[in-house]
Amino acid sequence: MSLDSITTSVDEAVSGFFEPIATWLGEVVFYSVPVAGTELPLIVAWLVIAGLVFTAWFGLVQVRKFRLAVDVVRGKYDEKGSAGEVNHFQALTAAVSGTVGLGNIAGVAVAVSIGGAGATFWMILCGLLGMATKFVEVTLGVKYREVHADGTVSGGPMHYLPKGLAERFGKNGKTLGKVLAVLASFMILFFGLFGGNLFQVNQSYAQLVSVTGGEDGLMGSSAGALFFGILVAALVGIVLLGGIRSIANVTSRLVPAMAGIYIVACLVVILVHVSALPAAIGTIIEGAFNPQGVAGGVIGALIIGFQRAAFSNEAGLGSAPIAHSAVKTKHPASEGLVALLEPFIDTVVICTMTALTIVIANPASWGEARRSNGESIGGVTITSDAFGTVMPWFPYILTVAVLLFAVSTVLTWGYYGLKAWTYLFGRTRGSELTFKVLYTLFAVAGSLLTLETLIGMADAVLFMLAVINIIGLYLLAPVVKRELNSFLEFVRARNAHEVIEGDGDDEDQESVKTTV
Repeated sequence: MSLDSITTSVDEAVSGFFEPIATWLGEVVFYSVPVAGTELPLIVAWLVIAGLVFTAWFGLVQVRKFRLAVDVVRGKYDEKGSAGEVNHFQALTAAVSGTVGLGNIAGVAVAVSIGGAGATFWMILCGLLGMATKFVEVTLGVKYREVHADGTVSGGPMHYLPKGLAERFGKNGKTLGKVLAVLASFMILFFGLFGGNLFQVNQSYAQLVSVTGGEDGLMGSSAGALFFGILVAALVGIVLLGGIRSIANVTSRLVPAMAGIYIVACLVVILVHVSALPAAIGTIIEGAFNPQGVAGGVIGALIIGFQRAAFSNEAGLGSAPIAHSAVKTKHPASEGLVALLEPFIDTVVICTMTALTIVIANPASWGEARRSNGESIGGVTITSDAFGTVMPWFPYILTVAVLLFAVSTVLTWGYYGLKAWTYLFGRTRGSELTFKVLYTLFAVAGSLLTLETLIGMADAVLFMLAVINIIGLYLLAPVVKRELNSFLEFVRARNAHEVIEGDGDDEDQESVKTTV
């Protein structure tokens, strides 16, 4: 029996078993209600409302404290002796690598095909709102993280939900928090294996095949698929063995590189068509409030834009706090501010660059996709064609970008999955090694199997986590408010040269001297 027939049999068997479960779960999690002639998934509304609430609650923190967030990333407010494993920049790039990926390339193209150019405007707005949600969840992630005896750190919703709810609501809060933490861990682990690993490898392999001669080309055979899977698995396994420090060292170089390559390519297309830029911006704004040929009109464009942004930046899902919790800091809100830059980079910058490139280049495939409501042509094809109007050789560069996006996402979700695994099964050397072996095997399987049903389930499971996580964020928001005020007082003192370096080794102690 050939490898192809084996993998086909596995795909069919898995799909046959899980398809009813996946269908039911998807219908529940992504339940939609009719709004102005289109469908609104309630989970998207849940995420957007959270962004609105936290934006109001913290007084436009994403705008007022944006410059401070940049200063923190630059290391201006670093403190000696802070617990943690990585600096602010490394924590940010590790988290960004988990969100920046194929959704920024393919997902945006689908959004502007279904929702028109105007979906870009609403996508940007949703990204801005998501910055506030990300600030809240990451501040809690650092506040309630667990620093182990060997200096390593564990954080995320499985830590801040039980600890934070117990602190605020006593015994009942502790019980509820433990139940939610176990559920959150299972959800993160499941998505990590299938969505953050297998799917990323599968899609990057598909792009590689498409530029190397297709099914009859160099990488089109089952042997080529196996080679690619083993290569990615080896790279991922080596980096995972080094923990978050190793992952952060890789992503702190990989993320700027991949984002740089992609943004430069977008700028090339935009500059070549620079005379069309004002009209493209006008089309986006007009399409946001007066869309043509979009189901549901303005509401339809808004929903598509919000949905794409929510799926892209993961604000409120509870995943990013796991990476950010490893930061070296004594003030949880300092990393919360750093984290609000994440949706800005992912959605406001990279997704917008993709949308502008497509609208300006206006490739024929985009027009065809618009006529078929975004269903006739895949998103990657539209984006690739947009670049191809200026750079016919761009599919090769796009392949490099896709590979970089995919590998960085696999690495970050490997870390997320490991933290969920050790919360459930213990933090022993054997337990950690078991997960790392399992995760690398899934990377090999990613190039051989599609397992579309399980990947669909993984998406549903991850967004189930948002329901649990955001309830916790609402209940713990007063804690975040105190932490923000504490950090702002520290910043005021540091700027006034009132801080005594080396003081405040205890995380709860302010390292500020009293002014006379």
